[in-house]
Amino acid sequence: MRLIFFTLFILISASVSAVDFDKEVKKLDAYYAQSLVDWNVPGMAICIVKDGKVALSKGYGVKDVNTKAPVTPNSLFAVASNTKAFTAAALGMLVEEGKISWDDKVQKYLPWFELYDPYVSANLTIRDLLCHRSGLETFSGDLIWYGSTHSREEVLRRSKYLKQAYGFRSHFGYQNILFLAAGEIIPVVTGKSWEEFVRERILQPAGMKDAKLSITEFRNGDDVALPHNEKNGVNQTIDWVNWDNIAPAGALLASANDMGKWLMLQLAKGKTKEDTLWSDNTAWEMWRMHTPEDISGWRRRLMPSMTFNGYGLGWELSNLHGKFVVSHGGGYDGMISRSIMVPEEGWGIIIVTNNVSSLSYALGMETLDRLLGSKEKNDWGHRLLKNKNDGEIAEKEAALAAEAARVKDTKMSKSLSDYAGKYGGPMYGNMIIRVIGDQLAFQFEQTPLFRGTLRHWHYDTFQLNWGTNMMLPSGFIRFSLDNEGNIEELFVDVDNPDFDFSELEFKKLD
Repeated sequence: MRLIFFTLFILISASVSAVDFDKEVKKLDAYYAQSLVDWNVPGMAICIVKDGKVALSKGYGVKDVNTKAPVTPNSLFAVASNTKAFTAAALGMLVEEGKISWDDKVQKYLPWFELYDPYVSANLTIRDLLCHRSGLETFSGDLIWYGSTHSREEVLRRSKYLKQAYGFRSHFGYQNILFLAAGEIIPVVTGKSWEEFVRERILQPAGMKDAKLSITEFRNGDDVALPHNEKNGVNQTIDWVNWDNIAPAGALLASANDMGKWLMLQLAKGKTKEDTLWSDNTAWEMWRMHTPEDISGWRRRLMPSMTFNGYGLGWELSNLHGKFVVSHGGGYDGMISRSIMVPEEGWGIIIVTNNVSSLSYALGMETLDRLLGSKEKNDWGHRLLKNKNDGEIAEKEAALAAEAARVKDTKMSKSLSDYAGKYGGPMYGNMIIRVIGDQLAFQFEQTPLFRGTLRHWHYDTFQLNWGTNMMLPSGFIRFSLDNEGNIEELFVDVDNPDFDFSELEFKKLD
């Protein structure tokens, strides 16, 4: 056994070298600036903290491609799922106060909350909500809340219609809706909303003075970066989408500087100069493995020093180059962020960007490699940029393939007016199809953002074209006929990595 441990020590030592931290940060600064240009991202901000101090705080590029206003370290970005760790910490504080237990049943506080199975509904715990092991598929149900008029309670009530993908507590399945459920326990226990509690108990003590918990809190003159979408190499601003109905899972808007304060609070295990917000025990609960995840072949190939990967409570957990790594990503419309900490080394980094790309992940990995002294030369910025370019080529090829597969000169089975009507199901709600002139128009009734027109493609399939300024690509709607030739259902196909439209049921209602 001694020989094995000695051999492992030698192997790890051979893959890393000592680092001059400040010198390496200066080199990274130049790398960040060039990567922004290479990736065609409008702007970003980065804060690196080390041993309770700021080592780098800087804005790169512009907040808005139209005004060219520069990003500053105080520019607000949507940090999306980085919010989850705030919800976990808030609940940890309530555990320490004896008001709840990690293993309390969710129905003790939300007795009406149900999932796909009575046993799961009755035995689901607060801990289960925070570590993605419910048995639901990754991102399942996100179309219930995204941009919709459904309240938080309505989102949770409709989640009982989501289909089981895995055994309960047997598999990782990333869930936004269950973090919403976790956040909704706070007002039941404290009488304060999730927003009030997080602002009073975390943001203010941490000194995150500019952070906001809803886009409705923006005011004229605020230093705010705008979300962008890149199309055919051109970045365009897109509309903000209100995430209030999923806030505990992703509504936080913060600057790199404020998120740097959050990382310092985390690295200090809940301690500020004036107070202790949570104890070492709670920090340990959030940072210990609750749900293991597979290490993909891609990771095994490019990160051979990674030997475990999984999820704690609101945090992703792994190791790299012999060090424990705590991290999380955040994906919002037109904004992607990444936070990383290496507690043993006392440093952390937050990267916030204002378009949808893997740049924040690439820069995070490059920072880990360099500051941990890796001798592996991955050059993550260029490596993942190639993947991005290859993906764009694949998308164009897929569009050409779809066009080639289109059956020309086919006719619709029915008249346009026959396709019109209301379609829906219990999980999401309704879609309205109308005839406007010589074409069909659609509107997802509970999601004002989801509207546009339908152009006949072939047979009873129509191309879906959005009429709003957002990030989703075009797609297709296929109408299904019953044995009598009447339209009975429609199916939506929009190819994207975040929202599964095939989950939605749209039976014809009239």
